[in-house]
Amino acid sequence: MTAAAVGLSHSPLIGKNDPEPEVLTRVGEAISAARDFIQDFDPELVVLFAPDHYNGFFYKEMPPFCLATEAHAVGDFDTTAGPLSVDAGAAKLIAQGVLDRGVDLTISSRMTVDHGFAQPLEMLFGGIAEVPVVPVFVNGVATPLGPVSRIRALGTAIGQAADDLDLRVLYLASGGLSHDPPVPVLQGAPPRVADALIEGHTPTPEQRAKGEERVVQAGRDYVAGTSIMTPINPSWDNHLLDLLQSGALAEFDNWTVEAMAREGGGSAHEVRTWVAAYAALAAGGDYEMNYRFYEAIPAWIAGFSVTTARR
Repeated sequence: MTAAAVGLSHSPLIGKNDPEPEVLTRVGEAISAARDFIQDFDPELVVLFAPDHYNGFFYKEMPPFCLATEAHAVGDFDTTAGPLSVDAGAAKLIAQGVLDRGVDLTISSRMTVDHGFAQPLEMLFGGIAEVPVVPVFVNGVATPLGPVSRIRALGTAIGQAADDLDLRVLYLASGGLSHDPPVPVLQGAPPRVADALIEGHTPTPEQRAKGEERVVQAGRDYVAGTSIMTPINPSWDNHLLDLLQSGALAEFDNWTVEAMAREGGGSAHEVRTWVAAYAALAAGGDYEMNYRFYEAIPAWIAGFSVTTARR
């Protein structure tokens, strides 16, 4: 089966707290390159690995990863709200194939997703319902977090199961790279915040707007140099990209939760989606990364990257 992969950083600050025009031009060219790559590959199915930011998954039940047979986007940060075009048949077959290969996969028959899923679909396909997709949530925020080796195992099992479908499959990773935005944490949280993180109460429009403005302000503070966030780490980001480009995916098994947060910030664990996507691609044989873009973008509080690869 023919397969390809695209890695794409996302940021809720895109369009809200943008960098200099020349940076936007370079990012736009990178995204256009990914679009052209996808158009040439012409996928029949997209397996989308993405995180959540306490919009769909909460501490009441927090799986390390979860595959959806149906999904609905909440529409945060000006992304589209509504159903994704989930290929339920393919999702069920892949899920069974993953379980048959010994990976304990959680299944959702009605997943709620946020900008982590919506942004890449909008940026690369023009909308959240324009392409058949299998959404796979990968926890990159809520501690405790398991070893990266299990994420690689997940990707490998999904790649092997998807190979059985005899389709052109695009593995799409959303998130990262190094960044440390103001995401709430359960430990030490005030009772009201802790309850929201556990139970997942739907915020009012006013509460959502207030939370989004807090993130926008964090981006402004980071650019101004008045933030205490862990800095973007281009060295760490490019080491990650080097490992993906060389296919040395087993090296990620040695990465620890503590070191990833220390080097890349509290939300650097979103790169788990990249490990999963490239492991899925590698499951069917060697691949070549034919495009790689990276830029540290303080206004978006992110090490921003776009990659494409094909086997």
